[in-house]
Amino acid sequence: MKKIAVLASGGGTNFQAIIDGCTNGLIKGKVALLIYNRKDAYAKKRAEHAGIKSVYVNRIAEGSIKAMEQKVYDELISADIDIIVLAGYLEKLSSQVVQKWQNKIINTHPSLIPMFCGEGFYGEKVHKAVIDNGVKVSGCTIHLVDANYDTGPIIMQYAVEVKQDDSPKTLAQRILPHEHECLVSSVSLLCEDRILVNNSRVNIISK
Repeated sequence: MKKIAVLASGGGTNFQAIIDGCTNGLIKGKVALLIYNRKDAYAKKRAEHAGIKSVYVNRIAEGSIKAMEQKVYDELISADIDIIVLAGYLEKLSSQVVQKWQNKIINTHPSLIPMFCGEGFYGEKVHKAVIDNGVKVSGCTIHLVDANYDTGPIIMQYAVEVKQDDSPKTLAQRILPHEHECLVSSVSLLCEDRILVNNSRVNIISK
């Protein structure tokens, strides 16, 4: 059974989806660690309720970005983590982590990559940009993490119509359940070693 670490900065609804997926057997893995970087992150409460170890790692508290990155790496190594999931984590992973867990790190993004992604595009900022640009279809993307923002191989996407009267909040609310479903499915595939990366493209191995 694979050991999963989740990194989060906020409410942790994606984190909760993974916890539930492990509990109900959809994911053949166990969440062994939460790393969070904001003291008020509700994800910490979710970890406490589920009996999951949580560690606060913040760049200011650690004194520097380099020290923060080293602490994250050390915690992942100490917990013997197999798979990493970024669930609304607003920090870029170090090259040390990306290399150590190559093709074993999953990120969620609330748009159809390669649109409305990259540095600075997160949360409702993404949905506002979608609406401001008059886009008719948006959605979510689950992808593997590489050295850059939102450029790793895509595992799964789900498209959602952008309605005429949508606000960033209503669009986010309609996309989020599909983001949870796609994330759980993608983590499940990774736990079962069914994701094969070939020339920056993901092939899913059948059972």
